[in-house]
Amino acid sequence: MQMTRREVVGRYKGSVMGMAWSFFNPVFMLTVYTFVFSFVFKARWGTGGDESRTQFAVVLFVGMIVHGLFAEVLNRSPGLILSNVNYVKKVVFPLEILPVISMGAALFHGLVSLGVLLVAFFLFNGFVHWTVLFAPLVMLPLVMLTLGLAWMFASMGVFLRDVGQTINIITMVMMFLAPVFYPITALPEKYRPWLMANPLTFIIEQMRAVLIWGQMPNWTGLALYTLVATVVAWAGYAWFQKTRKGFSDVL
Repeated sequence: MQMTRREVVGRYKGSVMGMAWSFFNPVFMLTVYTFVFSFVFKARWGTGGDESRTQFAVVLFVGMIVHGLFAEVLNRSPGLILSNVNYVKKVVFPLEILPVISMGAALFHGLVSLGVLLVAFFLFNGFVHWTVLFAPLVMLPLVMLTLGLAWMFASMGVFLRDVGQTINIITMVMMFLAPVFYPITALPEKYRPWLMANPLTFIIEQMRAVLIWGQMPNWTGLALYTLVATVVAWAGYAWFQKTRKGFSDVL
């Protein structure tokens, strides 16, 4: 908890506004999305005639929050060990918590963005669905999956320095191959299974269900997703622990 707090505070250290940037960044992004998609493109999500002009921006922002959490942790994971060489060589340190610290910082920013989203949704619609209470349960499987991948890529980043560049490209591609900027129904039926293969797709859709549409989560889907995420998390952790013995030799 102390290192996560240091990670969050250190990101804004030296800036005039300090931690306030963690609030103003999502506010600014939501404002831009609302203006561009609601007033410039006049975009609609295609959910019916009662859809408000700002609904598209709010729906899009949910996808951006989910992808932002996933991408922030994975993009940083290949450099976690490389940027903390002293923890490898000079002290006895539980290196496996470095991805957890990165996840904690990403969760903090995700929670701030979620708060901005809920305030905006209330201002636009005059209410907030009670199903928002399920949002942590929906996000939990993605957190587990992301941690497993982060452990794996943190280890691989020590031995293969190109991993960092590759992950940045992959997370960018995954954003466009997930229903962040468009609904699943915008794709022909034969291409939708490929979209569902993206691990972000299901979580984005479920977050929209509980936050925007006021629907209950797909419990069966979440259970299966959690099972897969648990396996990935265990495999990633096991891989990290198996390969950590070679970190000091490479560094």
